[in-house]
Amino acid sequence: MDLTFYISAFVTLFVVIDPIGLAPLFVAITQGMETAERRAIAIRAVATGAVLLTLFGLLGEAVLGFAGISMAAFRIAGGLLLFLTAFDMLFERRSKRREDQTGEDRPDPSVFPLATPLIAGPGALATMILLTGEVRGDWASIALVHLVMLSVIGLVLVLCLAAGLLERALGKTGTNVITRLLGMLLAALSVQFVLDGLRDIGLAPV
Repeated sequence: MDLTFYISAFVTLFVVIDPIGLAPLFVAITQGMETAERRAIAIRAVATGAVLLTLFGLLGEAVLGFAGISMAAFRIAGGLLLFLTAFDMLFERRSKRREDQTGEDRPDPSVFPLATPLIAGPGALATMILLTGEVRGDWASIALVHLVMLSVIGLVLVLCLAAGLLERALGKTGTNVITRLLGMLLAALSVQFVLDGLRDIGLAPV
């Protein structure tokens, strides 16, 4: 494969994973947390996301096929789970739960919803399957595709680690407003995941 393919792969993964869009979402989801706790969550989230994307890149549809799960079903399930997070953000349930819980009892958002479905969501997983499918059998090219993916994941980590600066710039009121707005956008994204899944099985218009 020539350089154009890898540039295209980077752009595709960058658009699908959207590191820039994830930064304010990370701020909203980890609102009120200490810097060290937020850093640990960011590292766990990107590490888990990278492992999931690598797994799907190497094994592709066999992962879902082994469990008897179609990509359409995966999209629908991811959308429904993501909607629950959006609902919590819209009605401040996440912040209220954090106020009522101690550090040990506080829910860890690193795996859900950050690692999946926000970082390694249905779109990103499907993209890895498609990209590695383009170079099927060429292990050097498959390795380069994964390096491209890791570079995008690295950008996610950098922006998440800088989330504290963004939160301080917005202030408490600004963060609350952004949280509500992003909750709406996240709800719309979750519905889009469901529609994409329904479209894949012919139950929604193209």
